[in-house]
Amino acid sequence: MEGRATTREEVIDRPNLASSRKLKFFTFVPRAAQTPFLTSSEAKNAALSTAAFYQTNGVQKRSAMSMVVSDPTASKGGYTATNAESRRIVPEDVRGRPVMKIVYVVLESQYQSSMTAAVKRINAGSDNMAVECVGYLLEELRNDEAFEAFQKDVADANVFIGSLIFVQELAEKVVEVVEPLRDQLDAVLVFPSMPEVMRMNKVGSFTMKNLGQSKSVVADFMKKKKQEDGSSFEEGMLKLLRTLPKVLKFLPSDKAADARTFMMSFQYWLGGSPENLQSLLQMVAQDYVEPVKKFMVGKEKLVNVEPVLLPDKAIWHPVAPSIVFETSTAYFEWYNKEFCPDAGIDPKNARTIGLILQKSHINTKDDTHYVSLISELESRGARVVPIYSGGLDFSGPVEEFFYDNAGNVVVDTVINLTGFALVGGPASQDHKKAAKVLKKLNRPYMCAVPLVFQSFEEWQASELGLHPIQVALQVSLPEIDGAIEPIIYAGREGATGRSVPLADRVNLLADRAMKWSNLRTKPKVDKKIAITIFSFPPDKGNVGTAAYLDVFDSIKAVLGQLKAEGYNIGEAPLDKTAIMESVLNDPEAKIASPELNVAYRMNTDEYYELTPYAKDLEENWGPAPGNLNSDGQNLVIYGKQFGNVFIGVQPSFGYEGDPMRLLFAKSASPHHGFAAYYTYLEKIFEADAVLHFGTHGSLEFMPGKQVGMSGQCYPDRLINSLPSAYLYAANNPSEATIAKRRSYSATVSYLTPPAENAGLYKGLKELKELISSFQGLRGNEGRGVAIVNSIVSTAYTCNLDKDVDLPPLDTYDAKTDTAEGRDNIVGQVYSQIMQIESRLLPCGLHTVGVPPTAEEAIATLVNIAQLDRPEDELEGLPRVIASSIGREINEIYRGNNKGILADVELNEKITNAARAATRALVEQSTDSDGRVKEVKNMFDEVGNFFGSMMGAKKPWTAAIIKAGFPDVNEDRLQPVMTYLEFCLNQIVKDNELGGIMELLNGEFLMPAPGGDPIRNPDVLPTGRNMHALDPSSIPTAAAVEVSEAVVRKLLEKLADDNNGEFPESIAFTLWGTDNIKTYGESLAQVLALVGVRPVSDSLGRVNKVELIPLEELGRPRVDVVVSCSGVFRDLFINQMNLMDRGIKMAAEADEPLDQNFVRKHALEQAEELNISLREAACRVFSNAAGSYSANVGLAIENGGWEDEGQLQEQFLTRKGFAFNADKPGMMEQQADLFKSALKRVDVTFQNLDSSEISITDVSHYYDSDPTKVVQGLRDDKKKPMSMMADTTTANAQVRSLSETVRLDARTKLLNPKFYEGMLSTGYEGVREIQKRLRNTLGWSATAGEVDNFVFEDANGVFIEDAEMQQRLLDTNPNAFRDMVTTFLEANGRGYWETSDENIERLQELYAEVEDRIEGV
Repeated sequence: MEGRATTREEVIDRPNLASSRKLKFFTFVPRAAQTPFLTSSEAKNAALSTAAFYQTNGVQKRSAMSMVVSDPTASKGGYTATNAESRRIVPEDVRGRPVMKIVYVVLESQYQSSMTAAVKRINAGSDNMAVECVGYLLEELRNDEAFEAFQKDVADANVFIGSLIFVQELAEKVVEVVEPLRDQLDAVLVFPSMPEVMRMNKVGSFTMKNLGQSKSVVADFMKKKKQEDGSSFEEGMLKLLRTLPKVLKFLPSDKAADARTFMMSFQYWLGGSPENLQSLLQMVAQDYVEPVKKFMVGKEKLVNVEPVLLPDKAIWHPVAPSIVFETSTAYFEWYNKEFCPDAGIDPKNARTIGLILQKSHINTKDDTHYVSLISELESRGARVVPIYSGGLDFSGPVEEFFYDNAGNVVVDTVINLTGFALVGGPASQDHKKAAKVLKKLNRPYMCAVPLVFQSFEEWQASELGLHPIQVALQVSLPEIDGAIEPIIYAGREGATGRSVPLADRVNLLADRAMKWSNLRTKPKVDKKIAITIFSFPPDKGNVGTAAYLDVFDSIKAVLGQLKAEGYNIGEAPLDKTAIMESVLNDPEAKIASPELNVAYRMNTDEYYELTPYAKDLEENWGPAPGNLNSDGQNLVIYGKQFGNVFIGVQPSFGYEGDPMRLLFAKSASPHHGFAAYYTYLEKIFEADAVLHFGTHGSLEFMPGKQVGMSGQCYPDRLINSLPSAYLYAANNPSEATIAKRRSYSATVSYLTPPAENAGLYKGLKELKELISSFQGLRGNEGRGVAIVNSIVSTAYTCNLDKDVDLPPLDTYDAKTDTAEGRDNIVGQVYSQIMQIESRLLPCGLHTVGVPPTAEEAIATLVNIAQLDRPEDELEGLPRVIASSIGREINEIYRGNNKGILADVELNEKITNAARAATRALVEQSTDSDGRVKEVKNMFDEVGNFFGSMMGAKKPWTAAIIKAGFPDVNEDRLQPVMTYLEFCLNQIVKDNELGGIMELLNGEFLMPAPGGDPIRNPDVLPTGRNMHALDPSSIPTAAAVEVSEAVVRKLLEKLADDNNGEFPESIAFTLWGTDNIKTYGESLAQVLALVGVRPVSDSLGRVNKVELIPLEELGRPRVDVVVSCSGVFRDLFINQMNLMDRGIKMAAEADEPLDQNFVRKHALEQAEELNISLREAACRVFSNAAGSYSANVGLAIENGGWEDEGQLQEQFLTRKGFAFNADKPGMMEQQADLFKSALKRVDVTFQNLDSSEISITDVSHYYDSDPTKVVQGLRDDKKKPMSMMADTTTANAQVRSLSETVRLDARTKLLNPKFYEGMLSTGYEGVREIQKRLRNTLGWSATAGEVDNFVFEDANGVFIEDAEMQQRLLDTNPNAFRDMVTTFLEANGRGYWETSDENIERLQELYAEVEDRIEGV
């Protein structure tokens, strides 16, 4: 019987609803704003009874059935408050039968009801045994009481069963309890889990130790399957089941019987129904449980029935007359011809949604959540194709059932309802295979998430939202496949463990799936696209804000592409300036109105009618319209419509309306204007999709849960059903991930401008020329000496005396110095000059769809070439070149950093040689337009071949020889040059416009990692769906190695500056993006300082730490106070857990207090605050869940702050929420503990890891800098030392914060190469220059580490120069006004001392600019 398996009545205890088909029905969970979920029985009845027919007289209706709501009762943010007692079954009447006790541990709860039913059936009907049973959800074992109960239960159990135990720390707990009792247990059955848990298997003589032996036929089979198709362990097990008879004939008879029992047990377990589990328990009991075996001596054994199994993969539908269909042909024969007509679905024109289900839920009849979504989709007129797989590789069923016989795709959108990665589930994933399968399908791929470790009430009450383990397994991993939209759609009923649909989430999921399907099927000419741009800080001069992106030029490119593909863009100008003018009204603001172009005025009646949550905003903002995005009567939508394209300006956060809001510990709701904007997009403009343009807006940072939004979370409410594509900078994967998870956005990465060497200018250039002259005249006692005097004098003029230990200018004479002394001075100045010159800075702004030129490609490749990549067995170019003269590159770097003249000269020579080699490589593929040809032609290859035959060198080798390294080894160069050639191809590929269009056309966009393209060229090409990394993979071994070197340099520098004494406590700031780019370097630094090391589990995941003995550490344990960014908290909460456990481990170590400052301080704090040692050792802090930043940056950018005290109070209030591994479900406000820890800090510390984002490029760095906060809290009011680690190059360095600020100012704000590059982009460029000036002011406010000359020189460049002044004024008068204001503010707040003449000029200039803007 084609496509049919066992009939429904044989397996599932449910009415056959197919008999009612004539009534034209299908049921669904109805939409209801205030009805989060149905109880299990009500959901089942609603979903499976015929009472909810929705077709009457051919018109579809949706039920208004009221639903029961369960109020949350869990403690705020707690996880897994469920209790194993709800899974404990004790026989009521033993009747003289032997009792077998079963203890089981499972990842998810769907087996609970089947196991309960199976045990009750045995107890009621068996004459030979009674069963006591208790089950634990894996996550419950974190609870001390639950773990103690588990120990007691296993101690008197007969059989232990475990399944999907893939969380390392909990796997260890299971092993800790079961392993010592393994011999006394009658049987241990462990189905796919961590290897150490699997090794405990015991069924008679069959164990997993046998399974691992080289002569084992079973082991050979598993290894062969792994080699053949990369099968996971579970997939191999499933294939083994199918070939079991062939395998067992090779085993001795006794072992064959035991192996057969284990495999039969696995089959029964996979079957999952009460009947299957009953057979499993009876089979194991009568053959292996001693009391039952004895009782049955002389009695007839039960004959083991064959497991009742569904096919390994099939299509399932809840009301099909056959339980499953094994071909899509059979399914659609029934579905299109019988079901759809009765349900009022037009099979020819309906959208089709593919659903991926977990077979265990179907086996155990725990499928109500699936039924609910199927119902909702069909109630919207959609067809569904619900498929499942018996294992955890869903790629096979996708390829088999989502295509028709002709190979055409039959689905418009796919929703994975398992929450797992497409290939491999929670154990081991094959992301490349998954992405390949999904790209072939080429449909939007959503991965919705059922709650596993939390009940509905716990999730609803939790500020963090989804459980951290689930975030790692069921959000992070699917994202690497290319999945979008991790919407929670089902909860778990605490008492029964059954899944229940969350009605409003199911509705949202159905709506969004339909919208994504419409993008694929709707004619392009009819599709409406809303391009959303940002303005931050809110000001007319800042419209079109995005990191390193030329926004209006990029919009021009997108409009051109939309037009070319058939979208209606009306009369949109394809000119950057004209587009900008249409949105701004007038970019130069020559008219009197400060307003942008008004696209729509929404009256309050319309606003309240269309915005269901509008009343909730009144608590923070009063009644609409308010004073933000308002004309006093209406809410105002800014932007401009062209045909079916709307270019709108996203409103601001709203802090500028009331600066005191910056002080709130938790972020408030969005204001009415913000809500009105998204209401307009969805319900008035009726956008089919919104394209958020650039890094980044405010939507994804609105208040709500971290991950796993509820209907009360503002990002969810705002975006509602709108598909969102989000253009995000490739170097910012952390915030892009927040956008993916909190605003349901599919991201499209864009390239940041190529990083070039900063170069030298003015006095710095003159200094280098003097040094060059000195090198040629070093031995000349006359002229050489005079040049040294000039070098010292010019170095003072350039303010290098703050960075280099120069002799006194008024008394020094090089004549009286030794040759060695002169070399030392010149070497130090030369080293500093080279640091400035070689500093990388992105030049200009990027335009979407414009790949780099050959010159820009060279700049990027030079930086890629300098790094060693041991994981790929690649040496960097500098190392290969240095080895040709018998030197080790790190030794040269050390000499360079110390200012040893010979090493500084050699370092520059090697750098130039590496650059020449890279240029030679690129020039091979450069055309006459200065662009890179993608592929070298065959003649180049042939030429190279014959050239090598004749002894000719490769062009790059010749370039290195010409640069002064004649002995360089060409064979040793080959690997790195081959790698650079690959990178060159990646750099010049361009899919940014293509990526945007793929999303807008409802296609699958290939995933790609985000990060620093220099560290990780896999980030390229851009134009792909950016993801972060598997959070359990960091810190990597390489990151730990680098971090230990940085910590060593830091502590050496601090000890040198402090008479050999180590600091006792260091305040750390951790960033999400930085840890993604470096694979956890700064996280590893925290662990290294404390003296703990991360440990990987058998699957390579890092979720454990161990204490490094003091003898091995060789120094005291240094205390830390870790301030995590809100983004780090969202992405790496498991790593926060890791840090907290490691720090507490150090605090509890019984060691001398002068060798363990963590313990020393924790003991002091415990006494001071009257708390336990463990509580006092909390050192990991962040914002409240759903809140981000200290708001210090916002205050400084808006200028609305009273004094530094306000900024410090904001930091303490907003960042003082502690993470506690003992209470992992919450961020708890611990202001007193935070202050107590900070007042002991000696050093503040941050990391710079990427050339693209430095400390004055963004406000984040100073926003979270606690330097002056610590000073205010310390008893002695001493300012702590402020340090920065710079790992942007292979030559990692540790500098003071003031050194870093100077270096940044010299290479960016004061550097003509930088500001002229910015000015070449026009309007946006002026804003970028002003942003650096404002961020420099920020460092003055939070750390006091900005030298006066920085402001003085900046004033000289931008204000004193009349021509420059006019250029800025003409290009962006609003941004220029902000620049003038920043200078005046710096002086007014005491950060810049300057002449009265300068201040008067600035004041006059301010009035002049104001008049210009107001049109006077």
